Amino acid sequence: MPVNPQGHASGQAQPQPISNETKTLVNMIFARFMAIYGHKFKSCFETQDELRLAKREWALSLRGYNESELVVAIDRCKESLAWMPSVSEFLAILQELRGDHGLPASRNAYVEACMHADHPTKHTWSHPAVYQAGKATGWFRLRTEDEANVVGDFNYHYQVMCQRVRDGENLEEAVPMALEDKSDNTLVDFIQRWGEEQNLEPTVAAKLLYYLMKPKGSATRQRFKEIAQKDADALGIQLPEDYQ
Repeated sequence: MPVNPQGHASGQAQPQPISNETKTLVNMIFARFMAIYGHKFKSCFETQDELRLAKREWALSLRGYNESELVVAIDRCKESLAWMPSVSEFLAILQELRGDHGLPASRNAYVEACMHADHPTKHTWSHPAVYQAGKATGWFRLRTEDEANVVGDFNYHYQVMCQRVRDGENLEEAVPMALEDKSDNTLVDFIQRWGEEQNLEPTVAAKLLYYLMKPKGSATRQRFKEIAQKDADALGIQLPEDYQ
């Protein structure tokens, strides 16, 4: 997956511009934290550039929250935290106080996506954002790849979807009918049958046939197939050209 210098997959939507209102609210938050935490706050930022970058990250993360919600969250920090929270800790407090549009925690969302990645349109999702994040990550990846390789991508897509929800977008309207996942599920069924025919473990079969996920006729698909065929040769197996 191509990535840009910020580490996000190329072609993905960029964040919306930060409004003046959000910038003002972030300045208010940091002023409150400076008053609450004193020298502990100042020790978090060695330079003005670090402070400026931190404010921008907070502003990107807090779009969609209003002043009253932020004030309550700051008061919760003052009551329970000895140090200024990270942006993720502050978001967790906001979500706890607000309910956060019914969005589940990132970890719960990831587990749900993995558990139902085999038939995603047959599951009643806890929130459309979980479905959309799973789809953006790739159901096949969620079924077959190790958590360490895929959870970061899922969390990125999930946070994008969460922000879209907070910005007022209705993700329900974007959930497709089951027909859209037909080819993906057909591939899964094929891999399972093919693996059984070759007396292979499911994970081995999925690894060998991973190239079938790439666009047909593409150089990427051919490269992955050539690599997989070398492993298959050691098993005395000829890999299929396609699954349909």
